[in-house]
Order: sequence, then structure tokens, then C-alpha cells
Amino acid sequence: MSYQDISSHITEIYGKNISPAAINEITDKIIDKVRDWQQRPLESCYPFIWLDAIYKIRENGRYVNKAVYAVIGVNIRGIKEVLGLYINDTRGANFWLQVLTDLRNRGVEEILIASVDGLKGFPEAIGSIFPNTEVQLCIIHQIRNFIRYVSSKIQKEFMKDLKLVYQAVNEQAALGTVDKLDKKWKDKYPVAISSWRNKWDNLSNYFKYPEEIKESYLYN
Repeated sequence: MSYQDISSHITEIYGKNISPAAINEITDKIIDKVRDWQQRPLESCYPFIWLDAIYKIRENGRYVNKAVYAVIGVNIRGIKEVLGLYINDTRGANFWLQVLTDLRNRGVEEILIASVDGLKGFPEAIGSIFPNTEVQLCIIHQIRNFIRYVSSKIQKEFMKDLKLVYQAVNEQAALGTVDKLDKKWKDKYPVAISSWRNKWDNLSNYFKYPEEIKESYLYN
């Protein structure tokens, strides 16, 4: 965003008028603190982290295709914090490797559970840096990724059936519901069904945890 964009945004949100020149001056004063924040040491263990990227940002008054990679963690005291923000021209597992390496270099030794989207190669990237981390694919992302294969007229009924899968009491019950989905919808929407079966190992990890932990990270 340009300084003028930031000025307009502050006026719109907070009703305060701050000139672009003033914002420029403020930025110059805090840029060193921002760099210190980006490079600050992290804790050795995070029970949960969420990793996601937004692939379109506003730059110099227009929207451009760049990815903002965000890492949010919950520390052992239960406090959620932003561990890092990174910008790259493309979105992919290769850059996530750089992000994960940066976390390790800043002191992270152990991540118990990582909640991520369905990006190809993402679980493998995490495993290469933090081999003991359990990867849980975000259910919301999974739904967004496959629902486009289902006719809009049928989506409401399909989602009603699917809810019985990810809200099942345990993995066995969930797998039984997947079998029912398979019988009912496979002929019309084989890609939608297979997307759940093919990713089941990373979609179903949350079933082994109690309800309060499920709520903490299931939906990313």
C-alpha cells in the first residue's frame, strides 16, 4: 500500500486524518523495530501453528499477484502470536520451506500440530524441517477446494451429508459416513469424494484428540 492508501484507510476506519508525509515519518522511525520483530528469537516449542497465504495484495494503489505468507502460533502458555509474515511473488511449497527454515533458525525446535491448507507438497515440506510435527489439513480449505466440482443446485444437500463426516464422534464413524457418501454421490461427483479419501491421513488427525483441542485448530 502507498502512504496515501494508508492515510485513506486510517481515515475510513478510525475517522482520523493523518497525512502521507506524517505516515512516511512514522515509518522511518519504526522500520528498525519492524526488522527486529521480523528477526526476533522464537520459543523452542509451539503446540499449534497455522500456516496460510493470501495470494493477492494491494501495492502502489493496485492489486498484484503476490503471496503473503502468515505463520500464527500458540505457545505453551496458550498465547496466540504472529510468528512471521513473508512476501513472495509466488505461492508454493518451495517458499514454505524457506519460511519453515527461518522459524527453525530463530529457535523453534518442536511443533506439535500444524494446520495448513491443501497445497500440494505442503505436508512434505513441513516434515522435512520438523519431522515429528503432525499435519492437519484445514477442513474449510478442503471444502473450498472441492465444492466447485459440485453443482450449485446440489451443494446444499451435499454439504448436509458431508457435515456428518467432519463432525463425526470418531474416525470410525467418519469413515462409515464417507462410504455412504461414496455410494450416494460417487457416480455424479467422483472427484469430490476421492479428494477426501486421498487426503484422509492428514484430514483425520483431529479425531484422536479431545473436543477442546479439536476446536482449537480444526478449522484453521
